Amino acid sequence: MIANLLRGLLIGTAEVIPGVSGGTIALIVGIYERIISSANHAVQAFVFVLRGKFQQAKQEIKEMDWGLLIPVLAGMLLAIFAAAAALEPLLESQPEVMRGLFAGLIAASIAIPLSLAGKDKSIAAWIVAASAAGLAFLLTSLPKSGEAEANLLAVFLVAAIAVCALVLPGVSGSYVLLAMGFYAPTIAAVNDRDFGYLGVFVVGAVVGLGLFAKVLNWLLTNHHQLTLMAMAGLMLGSLRALWPWQDGDQLLQPSSFAPVVSFAIGLGVIAAISILQRRLNKAK
Repeated sequence: MIANLLRGLLIGTAEVIPGVSGGTIALIVGIYERIISSANHAVQAFVFVLRGKFQQAKQEIKEMDWGLLIPVLAGMLLAIFAAAAALEPLLESQPEVMRGLFAGLIAASIAIPLSLAGKDKSIAAWIVAASAAGLAFLLTSLPKSGEAEANLLAVFLVAAIAVCALVLPGVSGSYVLLAMGFYAPTIAAVNDRDFGYLGVFVVGAVVGLGLFAKVLNWLLTNHHQLTLMAMAGLMLGSLRALWPWQDGDQLLQPSSFAPVVSFAIGLGVIAAISILQRRLNKAK
């Protein structure tokens, strides 16, 4: 139980940091498949409840790995609140440095879906990646209404999209929040104990997991390479939102060296995680 609590702490910390995938950490610590299996049982139980088949739902709930889930979830919650408390003041006092760090984390993470897509990539796969990158760049270049104006419906939708990152190692849920302008508000909601915001976020995440997880799994099963290349393209294009030197939606010229250092640190963190993951995979 203590070991699983520590695993949860690591995964929860990763989920708060954009570019670091909780799914990747789950793979590294050896519990990814068990978590995904339990998540599938939970989604199926919810479907059975909606259809009034309570006996089947009860059976699905029994199939969940509660000995793993309870300490892991407890560790994740502790880590999320602790990491959020540490990150929020840095986001306010050092925005350029933090954007540089997050950009480095995400830039290095692009290599993960690219490697999972295989060595022999088709021309269609590269076209899909380029199209996804262009779309993400365009969307992140649109004028923003401001983070403070985010309404609860938008919170629900963003949470439903971001939770899909939990299904695939290499894709960060916090990165999705960051690219869509909801990272800072969500961190603030955690620190302020804004249970209205957090409640809507959790409901959106649960609905998103139920609706999108199976779709994403289907895409990965039937169009594995194209799906991963699209994810890599989206990550690349969305780096526009993390240009360290910017004023609102206007990109500025570099004005300090510190974000370059934090960018390099971000690259190094993901590189170290990837190397550790490969070594563990070879040891199996």
